[in-house]
Amino acid sequence: MSNSSKKRIGIVGVYHESNTFLDQQTTWKDFVNGHLMYGQDLIDEYRDAFHEIGGMVEILSAEEDIELVPLFYGEATPGGIIEEETANRLIKEVERTVKEAPALDGLMVVPHGAGVSVPYLDFDGHWLTMVREILGQDMPIIGTIDPHCNLSKAMVKAVDALVAYKTNPHVDQRDVGKAAAVLMVDTLKGKIKPEMVLLQTKVAISIEMQHTGSDPCKTLFAFAREVQDDPGVLSSNVVLGFPYADVPEMGTSFIVITNNDKYLAENKAAILNEYLLKNHEDFSGKKIGLEELPAHIDKAEKPLLILDMGDNVGGGSPADSTFLLQVLESCPGTKGFVCIYDPEAVAELKSVNPEGYYAIDIGAKTDKLHGETMSLEVKLERIVDGKFTEKEPRHGGQVNFNMGETAIVTSKSGQTIMLTSLRIVPFSLQQLLHFDIDPASYDVLVAKGVNAPLAAYQSVCKTILRANTPGVTRADMASLTYKHRRKPLFPLDKI
Repeated sequence: MSNSSKKRIGIVGVYHESNTFLDQQTTWKDFVNGHLMYGQDLIDEYRDAFHEIGGMVEILSAEEDIELVPLFYGEATPGGIIEEETANRLIKEVERTVKEAPALDGLMVVPHGAGVSVPYLDFDGHWLTMVREILGQDMPIIGTIDPHCNLSKAMVKAVDALVAYKTNPHVDQRDVGKAAAVLMVDTLKGKIKPEMVLLQTKVAISIEMQHTGSDPCKTLFAFAREVQDDPGVLSSNVVLGFPYADVPEMGTSFIVITNNDKYLAENKAAILNEYLLKNHEDFSGKKIGLEELPAHIDKAEKPLLILDMGDNVGGGSPADSTFLLQVLESCPGTKGFVCIYDPEAVAELKSVNPEGYYAIDIGAKTDKLHGETMSLEVKLERIVDGKFTEKEPRHGGQVNFNMGETAIVTSKSGQTIMLTSLRIVPFSLQQLLHFDIDPASYDVLVAKGVNAPLAAYQSVCKTILRANTPGVTRADMASLTYKHRRKPLFPLDKI
């Protein structure tokens, strides 16, 4: 506890969504290529961003008797589990910066909640527990989580309160950061004493049904808001879960936070759980396979957005699936856009004469799960640096993006293919607009995601279709082999 006249509040976070079904592990370089920052750089990056840290900074910096102490934040694009050396390095950076900080009065934490590493299956629970051990039981520790968190008992035990985003696509991160910071301010002023209850359900909500702007989630989240209207409830949260992490806590959970009333928190969590159990069959979606796509493309009002569920980069996939490019190439007269991670192709195209067509192998180079490498004759339109910015509220809340050196090519059938050197999640239309690509001019836009791209693409697409493509993020959970999950768990088991 500090002796200064101001209360010192630290900010620390490690943010990764780990897909345990991928062979490739996430390394320190992936965090370097993502967001790895210390001290004032955290505030400078996120002060005006639609990110939870921005919300925390807004509330806490407005308090005259609070001093912000930004410590460390590491985030990498979703991918495979975090390798052991990188996990230990991240943990040491959290430990070092917390221990070296001036005496704190509280700590804001920013985990994702679906982090998995070697050797810690519950990576977020591990580093949060370490922080609690360093700071002691009396220090208020309050944070935010992505609703794709697989919430563990260790995470909940280590902190006083966790507030989950209320939207998917995640466009309310700044507001949620503000809500968490208000809990911290009120706790320090003695107005409240947060009491948090976790309820892990018997349901895992299917990924394509997790859009909060449409049912069944729209009604579920509205019900959760009604629960929060009770004056004794400080926060009511639906934690959707992340089905691509084979961990014991995988699945949907509820968090209810009250003002020092455990019974009320347990009662409200039970009411939410009763609603989910009663309506659980609504949360498993219908799937549209590859063979059905050409007919849908033909009939759809254009532009059509096709969401590539099997190669959902936000779920950790390799971003180089060719299944939908093959479909576009097989639909005569269809003008499409697709982005594919292929640093080899980019390097090769740098030495190509931009006049005429050039034969090149594209995509499906990471593994054998995401289609076959396609040999196409393409015309090189241009090579760009791949950096762009986003000023509007979009899923993820980031401002600065980098997809590495990027080649934009056109195939003979009229498809525009953006080939990147770094994996990129399709969070922003600036990915196209910044490089003079007009999304409204296409019949079909392919985005390698499920719900995250909607915040960006809904404004230009008249029809939206989720494709049940093969891959490590395929929508059908039953086709994945779990070793650690809890049982029973719908839709994998009958409940």
